[in-house]
Amino acid sequence: MTSFLVEGAAVLPMEGRRAHHDPGSVLVLDGVIAAVGSVDDVAAHPAAATVERIDATGHVVLPGLTNGHLHSGLLRGTAESMALWDWLEHHVDPAHRALTPEIAKAASYLAYTEGLRAGTTSVLDMWRYMEGSAEAAEEIGIRATLAPYTADRYDWFESLDTNRKLLESHRSAADGRVRSWVGLEHIFYCSDQMFRDAAALAEEFATGLHTHSSESLWEVQECLRRFGRRPLEEMYQRGILGPSTVIAHGVWLDDREVELMAQTGTSLTHCPCSNMKLASGPARVGHYRDAGMTVALGSDGEKENNNLDLFEEMKFASLLQKVSTLDPTVGDPWDVLDMATLSGARALGLDDVTGSIEDGKEADLVLVSLRGLHFVPVLRGDDFNVPAHLVFTATGHDVTDVWVRGRRLVADGEVISVDVPRIAADAQAAAEDLFARRAALPAIDPTPPPRPPTPARAKSPPPRNA
Repeated sequence: MTSFLVEGAAVLPMEGRRAHHDPGSVLVLDGVIAAVGSVDDVAAHPAAATVERIDATGHVVLPGLTNGHLHSGLLRGTAESMALWDWLEHHVDPAHRALTPEIAKAASYLAYTEGLRAGTTSVLDMWRYMEGSAEAAEEIGIRATLAPYTADRYDWFESLDTNRKLLESHRSAADGRVRSWVGLEHIFYCSDQMFRDAAALAEEFATGLHTHSSESLWEVQECLRRFGRRPLEEMYQRGILGPSTVIAHGVWLDDREVELMAQTGTSLTHCPCSNMKLASGPARVGHYRDAGMTVALGSDGEKENNNLDLFEEMKFASLLQKVSTLDPTVGDPWDVLDMATLSGARALGLDDVTGSIEDGKEADLVLVSLRGLHFVPVLRGDDFNVPAHLVFTATGHDVTDVWVRGRRLVADGEVISVDVPRIAADAQAAAEDLFARRAALPAIDPTPPPRPPTPARAKSPPPRNA
């Protein structure tokens, strides 16, 4: 079904004007939004009476959510209460050493299906053996932008050569729904030359680039020690900042780095749950947006979250801003919803086709039930409180239906595009295989970067511009 009418819902177009239609309707013809507005206005469209009608009374319809930083994976719940760099060295890196294409593909099937069930229609995934990720995204029906983990200081990640092969085979697949980018791991995992080569590769294929930066305070201090510059200043010198680049985390940006990001048009993905769980710190998201940066929202991986529910991520994105600034006025629900929708699509260069409910855009839609006790009261008029309910009350379990390009992928709370029990069973078997393989690995001597000592107790962070 790619032509239909969603009628009677509260509609949040998220086109940048904080507008809503309540009750409203959305008309989709051949997978494209043909009309959005009040029930009466949309009903007047000549095609409205010719398509299937979906009674969405008691629901809200909003654009499909964009997860702007994801790692497929199978380590959930197994490496808890650890500092970031110890966690990477002792759990994540050994898992990469043990990974196989079959295990990697099973992880992507699991991650994409889980996210879809909770309303995510588009992901930026950094993973490995991503031909399998492309297969998963194509079958499940979501949008996926694939950016491989690459590094040249370790031999268990992807290389720019394998990244090139992915670009050659999957630069654009599934009629443009699945795309490949250039990926880079942390700055300490990649040489200066690799950064420059990655920028050249992205330019050659006219594609985007994705990496991590400024996730921990130690990372900033170590960059200053090694390079004499803060991480984003060093990345600017290495030539990777620009409108086609998305930086994950950006927790510890000073004002000069924020200015660099805004001036170059570089986007940032905020991952509040991961940043809290790994004790990385609170990003100054409100300041970043005020400075003109495009800020998307991401879950990070299942191992550092531990779920892929962007509704939960929205709640924490707001609350973390409030508690870290002691300012209850920041983290406005409309702003946070924008990060998960239009700004997320803009960061990925997809805002011309998705991210908002507008005439001519492709129909990536999410229907959320407001009928649970936890939503009472739903108010209208001057007291319209649906945006607040979506950010502070809803979870992915309240999602009832999801469409991508007008194709229904979730119906009545169940993913219908793939065999979910099979995906879960395959992922369980793959995880058991991964852990057995990891346990059998020979020990290796630690390699750079050096890991910071784990502090005996938390200390207050220094001023951002100290």
